[in-house]
Amino acid sequence: MEQTIKNKILSLDDLIERVNGLKNDGKTIVQSHGVFDLIHPGIITHLSSAKKQGDVLIVTVIKDKDVRKGPGRPIFPEKLRAENVASLEQVDYVCLVDDDIPFECVRKIKPDIFAKGKAYKERDRIIHEKIFQEEKVFYLEKCRIHETEGFSFSSSQIINSFLDTYPEETKIFLRDFSARYSFDYISKKINELKDLKVLVIGDGIIDEYHYCETMGKSHKSQVIVNKYLNHEVFAGGAFAIANHIAGLCNEVKLITLLGRDDTREDFIRNSLKPNICLKPFYRNDGPTIVKKRYINDYNNQKLFEVNFINDNFVNSECESSIIDYLKLEIAGFDLVLVSDFGHGLITDKIIKTIEELSKKFAVNTQTNGANAGYNLITKYRNPSFICLDNPEARLATQLKYANARDVGKRLLQVTHADYLMITLGSEGSMCFTKEGDINHTPAFASKVVDIIGAGDAFFSFAAPCFALGMPIELFSFVGNAAGALAVQIVGNKKPVEKYEILEFIHTILK
Repeated sequence: MEQTIKNKILSLDDLIERVNGLKNDGKTIVQSHGVFDLIHPGIITHLSSAKKQGDVLIVTVIKDKDVRKGPGRPIFPEKLRAENVASLEQVDYVCLVDDDIPFECVRKIKPDIFAKGKAYKERDRIIHEKIFQEEKVFYLEKCRIHETEGFSFSSSQIINSFLDTYPEETKIFLRDFSARYSFDYISKKINELKDLKVLVIGDGIIDEYHYCETMGKSHKSQVIVNKYLNHEVFAGGAFAIANHIAGLCNEVKLITLLGRDDTREDFIRNSLKPNICLKPFYRNDGPTIVKKRYINDYNNQKLFEVNFINDNFVNSECESSIIDYLKLEIAGFDLVLVSDFGHGLITDKIIKTIEELSKKFAVNTQTNGANAGYNLITKYRNPSFICLDNPEARLATQLKYANARDVGKRLLQVTHADYLMITLGSEGSMCFTKEGDINHTPAFASKVVDIIGAGDAFFSFAAPCFALGMPIELFSFVGNAAGALAVQIVGNKKPVEKYEILEFIHTILK
């Protein structure tokens, strides 16, 4: 790489310092921001137009981990993308940036002008509605937005048209789906979810990921010795589900169980989105549930897990308090979403109360290492919506080798559910209705970092879409899109956001 190109690429802190110095010298700063996966005529035209608006053009390139544009994206790794942009004569400085919060780097850099392609004006209005409308001043400070003219064929269109990002079956599905559902219609329906009132009840879990480096085998026993490196802590279980839903719906209430032994309540409250109303109940005979997973840092494989948990059912006093609260609150919600991990919160009496008083209720009974075989969906009757993975559905029906259609039909007969969704991993999902309809949606994931939390994300997006009255094929599609994004995230490190879903859908439907 030429020294001039290398000198153009700066860290964010160095770039901010450089920008401040240039501003003090009276220079006008223009910023462009994006993935820049392919350098095509539209990119060149955009950057040339942007450079004409000021003295210095800086380009912020989104890091690989925050690219949510669909299968196989980015095509090129972040270092190469940054170097490609830096090689263009129009560009003065390049910086690789995080994009967890869209355009956060713009707020930090404070350019005089922010340049974006005019071809994306309508997409931006829909996907980043708050950023470009309600909260423009917060995100973009006082900078002027310049919309560049030019070549409208995007990188995503080129990639989708000429590269095999999906198998042929999935491409046929997407072509057929996009002919019946436009992006504008889908985004409109997803934005309507904001008025849905959702009550989440379920087992809150704190997930800890402890990263280790293998040192060798112990000389005194058959044990592999690992060196601790670092760890991360996430709000999982019902906490994660509530966070997913709170990105879609303005009013979310969470009923969960904490332990008096070690509540971790401050961490939990700080981890929940501000529009979540937390209603905790407490047990005196155990801690708030913590699941510590020990992970090989080299290949990201899980070595083992330790659970800090009392998984006995809550006592009758706590159970009665929860039931009394449900009787007071449940009528005010459009959807009750039950996240049942089988860890002691959801008793038979609580289930009966939910069944009798909910307008609509959706349920997931998760099978995990702490409850295998003892937490089956068959304990529920007449749910509006069920969401299970394939092993959970087979365990509940005892149909180990039957095809998925027979498993789904049997479960509908047993539970009397209105809708049953079975997720099938790399094969997508299958949704069954009591009227006998069956919908199959293929998987949209192409990169898998961690499957933990993917089912929760699917459930969190599909269930509200169902409750809003979306067609079966549409809420199945949205659920699969959420799952595809969730497997790119380590555990429950962050929720899948609405803007990410919309960006992903916009890309794969091109």
